Amino acid sequence: MARLILFNKPYGVLSQFTPEGRWQGLRDHLAVPGVYAAGRLDADSEGLLILTDDGATQSRIADPRHKLPKTYWAQVEGAPDDAALEPLRHGVDLGDFITRPAQVRLIDEPAGLWPRNPPIRFRASIPTRWIELTISEGKNRQVRRMTAKIGFPTLRLVRAAVGEWTLGALQPGEWKEQHV
Repeated sequence: MARLILFNKPYGVLSQFTPEGRWQGLRDHLAVPGVYAAGRLDADSEGLLILTDDGATQSRIADPRHKLPKTYWAQVEGAPDDAALEPLRHGVDLGDFITRPAQVRLIDEPAGLWPRNPPIRFRASIPTRWIELTISEGKNRQVRRMTAKIGFPTLRLVRAAVGEWTLGALQPGEWKEQHV
């Protein structure tokens, strides 16, 4: 039976066990031997990172051929309305590729969301909104690039779910184990 670790990756932590430069590694938060990240989450992004000790499970989660949906909460600069999000629903040309259509909707700030450390930049004259995006791919900095392309740069990005697994009530740095 494969081990599966659901980890709420804090801001500033890499999706690898070894730290680099100013970024911490997973070993600063997880003392679980023999598991590896199934996919990546940038150091400046937060939320659900799945780790496993099983190569087949890791491939099923991380490989884009399986099109496992990934749901993100993005706090964006500006105040998009539903119509402004429409390009995301059709796919956005990012220059090096065209994204698959995303499911996207405006949301309130997610209930129970922890404060980010350090906090995002705040400008009184520029509003922010939260959107929820679900994508079935996961290229480098894709969500950030998508929101910037439509004119609403991402200020904070939290992955809330990967497939059937959700962040739930895990706080930054907390993890729980499941068996699959």
